[in-house]
Amino acid sequence: MAENEQNPLLRYFVNNPDAFATNIARAIEQAGRAAAAYIEPREQGKLKSDLAEELAIVTKTLAHVGEWWLADPARTIEAQTRLVGGWMNLWSATLRRMSGDNPEPVAAPDPKDKRFADPEWQENAFFDFLKQFYLITSRWAEDLVQQAELDERTRTKAEFWMRQITAALAPTNFLVTNPELLRETLSSNGENLVRGMRMFAEDIVAGGGDLKIRQSDPSRFKVGENLAMTPGKVIWQNDVCQLIQYTPTTETVRKRPLLIVPPWINKFYILDLNPEKSFIRWAVAQGFTVFVVSWVNPDEHQAKKSFEHYMKEGILESIDVIEKATGEREVDTIGYCVGGTLLSVTLAWCAATGDDRIRSATLFTTQVDFTHAGELMVFVDEDQIGIVEAKMAEHGYLEGRSMATAFNMLRSNDLIWPYFVNNYLKGKEPFPFDLLYWNSDSTRMPAANHSYYLRNCYLENNLTKGKMELAGVKLDLSKVTIPIYNLAAREDHIAPAKSVFEGSKFFGGEVQFVVGGSGHIAGVVNPADKPKYQFWTGPKVEGTIEGWYAKATEHPGTWWPHWRDWLFSLAPERVPAREPGGGKLKIIEDAPGSYVRVKA
Repeated sequence: MAENEQNPLLRYFVNNPDAFATNIARAIEQAGRAAAAYIEPREQGKLKSDLAEELAIVTKTLAHVGEWWLADPARTIEAQTRLVGGWMNLWSATLRRMSGDNPEPVAAPDPKDKRFADPEWQENAFFDFLKQFYLITSRWAEDLVQQAELDERTRTKAEFWMRQITAALAPTNFLVTNPELLRETLSSNGENLVRGMRMFAEDIVAGGGDLKIRQSDPSRFKVGENLAMTPGKVIWQNDVCQLIQYTPTTETVRKRPLLIVPPWINKFYILDLNPEKSFIRWAVAQGFTVFVVSWVNPDEHQAKKSFEHYMKEGILESIDVIEKATGEREVDTIGYCVGGTLLSVTLAWCAATGDDRIRSATLFTTQVDFTHAGELMVFVDEDQIGIVEAKMAEHGYLEGRSMATAFNMLRSNDLIWPYFVNNYLKGKEPFPFDLLYWNSDSTRMPAANHSYYLRNCYLENNLTKGKMELAGVKLDLSKVTIPIYNLAAREDHIAPAKSVFEGSKFFGGEVQFVVGGSGHIAGVVNPADKPKYQFWTGPKVEGTIEGWYAKATEHPGTWWPHWRDWLFSLAPERVPAREPGGGKLKIIEDAPGSYVRVKA
């Protein structure tokens, strides 16, 4: 056996001990800056720590798992035996390897798991042992949750928190247990740690005392210059939103205008990232007169802006403005994610009040029924909503980083830990990626609006129960009889396809249910020129989604042209192209406007 196989640490050495010692001191100094940036806003009372409350929720959830296993001594012994048995098998295999044998691994990572890609995780006996020990233990812990007899909500929460714990404890996340990090640190004499701790301090400062992990190089992107570039004008605004009308690129346009309602928990330019990926630019090129709501990034002045305000002052007033700009009373609409939920609520309100101006609705990865609402449900119970409401009561809004962190935690092994390792331990700037820049460009949420949404949708599911009331009107989705194009994404973990499918059943009219490949973002932003994923169309929405898939037809490429043809089939009439404002409204500023540029 090779010498470095007997003692794997022999291949690691410090090139320059003096430089290494100096850099370690510099790294500690930067770590001190990071600690000061974390502590200062808390000492000044600007930031309240909720760590104790959050840990209590995690402990309470996982305690249910422990109680089930400990309630029966036989179950307890069986669980212990499985874990110890796995460890003993690993120890036996490691001894055989050290004797010159080549045993099969006791535990192998998933082929899609990029954490253990470095060759030394396989070639080096020491690090291979660490990897397998971690895999055996973490899988055992996750199995405890899956095998425990719990109610569905508790199980979902326990599985989520256990995944967070096992992801955080991976040996890849620590300097001394990651061979790649060890080599980097020793060969560079610790310069990577100096850079990493500097970025660590900067990101805590950027987060106002909380760590805001940079997922892309923020210096490489600027909204309006290389993001959100489709030409247009802001033609109207109030203290809830701006309304953008895009400049036509065709001689004639479809007579009926198109209004896009994006989510207010993200910025609208996910639909206008760059010219190649922009759904908005593509829709303009198809001959649509496109209007987009750009929500305000709220502060204490919007604290009391509710769902009703967002409906009336966002969607309905925008429709009023569109009529002034185009002369058209009727519109088609698109709602994305929670923007689609708000649009659906608006449809029900309009149906109840006799407002027939919205003639069709397209919903992108939108939930109206929250029975199968996916992994975000782990953040929704009375205790956790109480914590969120207490936070919002302090300033009148929820900081954008709170929602950004929640979304990132849903895919922590993709959106948190790789960047933690790359940025702060390797000391490398992340790759400039427009989607991840958008992902980190978060927005705040007004207290009244967000509380209403969490309670009425996620916690109580009032919309499809017929219990939701808005502006004194009881809402009933079955009264919504306009045509609806309901797009789900097959791998969506935020608005699961099953949830979107079930929600389709509550509308009273014809619903064209379509499933795009990939997830919540890529399933929607799948450009027509360079599509990466397929889509499915199928029969009427009834029965189960599994039954629907069995009868569905798979199509190559993006669903965009299919949607375009559907919308034109409803109202094909064309008119001469319209310039923003139609000569009737004063232009406020160029697209993408000022509201979207406000940082959280």
